[in-house]
Amino acid sequence: MATTTTSSPNSLLFHHSTSSRKPSSLRLYTPSHASLRRISCTAVSTPPPSVSSASSTGRVFNFAAGPAILPESVILEAQAELFNYQGSGMSIMEMSHRSKEFDYVIKKAESDLRSLLSISDDYSVLFLQGGATTQFAAAPLNLCASPDTTVDYVVTGSWGDKAFKEAQKYCKPNLIWSGKAEKYTKIPSFDSLQQSPDARYLHICANETIHGVEFKDYPTPANKDAVLVADMSSNFCSKPVDVSRFGLIYAGAQKNVGPSGVTVVIVRKDLIGNAQPITPVMLDYKTHADTLSLYNTPPCFAIYICGLVFADLLKQGGLVEVEKNNAKKAGILYDTIDASGGYYVCPVEKSVRSLMNVPFTLRQPELEKTFIAEASKEGMVQLKGHRSVGGMRASIYNAMPLAGVEKLVAFMKDFQARNP
Repeated sequence: MATTTTSSPNSLLFHHSTSSRKPSSLRLYTPSHASLRRISCTAVSTPPPSVSSASSTGRVFNFAAGPAILPESVILEAQAELFNYQGSGMSIMEMSHRSKEFDYVIKKAESDLRSLLSISDDYSVLFLQGGATTQFAAAPLNLCASPDTTVDYVVTGSWGDKAFKEAQKYCKPNLIWSGKAEKYTKIPSFDSLQQSPDARYLHICANETIHGVEFKDYPTPANKDAVLVADMSSNFCSKPVDVSRFGLIYAGAQKNVGPSGVTVVIVRKDLIGNAQPITPVMLDYKTHADTLSLYNTPPCFAIYICGLVFADLLKQGGLVEVEKNNAKKAGILYDTIDASGGYYVCPVEKSVRSLMNVPFTLRQPELEKTFIAEASKEGMVQLKGHRSVGGMRASIYNAMPLAGVEKLVAFMKDFQARNP
């Protein structure tokens, strides 16, 4: 993850650019001493002694489940324009969301996302606040005509379970399948699902961040008038998706496409405008669709970063190429686990293993703390599993470079050799 710029890794933050360029080009600045605004903070001026640098820039390989890493080109782009976006003399964070500059930002972000996922004009694309968990309530409130409306939920992990429980407040959800008894390690056969004949929608979580279970294909609602709804927070824009199969897709940005603070909602237009009367205005899709996501001040900087990421993914060749890269990274890691003779174990059924989140345990659980501590010293951080399941978890989202995964598997092999 090292960069080749001759400036220090933080110097771009303090440069006052007068550039009027569009955000799609990348240009690095080497500031003079006169142009720097020196900021010091003793508490964060040096990394903790337990963490060594993964590169000359001081950056580490961050395997966190979220907030996750961003492409270096995007970080540098944002740094270069942090104080002076397109010659406006202002940062995105301080300009009006009604300004022509931000109008360009949000429209370009939507346009590039539509290109990435081939989203037709039959769908609205919304940039909302509140995180994907807010959509646990927004989905039933907008899609169900009344609290008596029936919906179906397939629960393949903790997030699907949370969505199901939240929906109980606003409609009548049926839990048609749950993997809880098997510790969320599989996905059912679609043919075995006993769907409700009058269900308004069928809800799934496309990728379970905590348990590492991912849908490789998607079920079809049995009711011809029903729609498929998916929480895609942790695999959004990691691979191509046929949006036309869904009535609603929602995703928190902080895994693959941006910092926390913005949630992307893709909703079929004919589903908008039928919200229950009790729906708060901030959860009403029609309110946000009618105002082009500008009903109130949106998370402008987060949307700006998302736009840079969408443009970067297009430059990589689109989501077909992105998926190839993700499959290669995941394959290397899963192969190492499976070839360890049981030293490392991934509990997830192989056919539904996530390309994004790889949970694994050690044959000797007492060594897990040592594994995590030693990995951190080698510049590989946030490998501790979720508190609800323990073990380890490597989240290898789009921006995780192949070098990061290669370093991790080399460490795993060495650790096994030293701790048989």
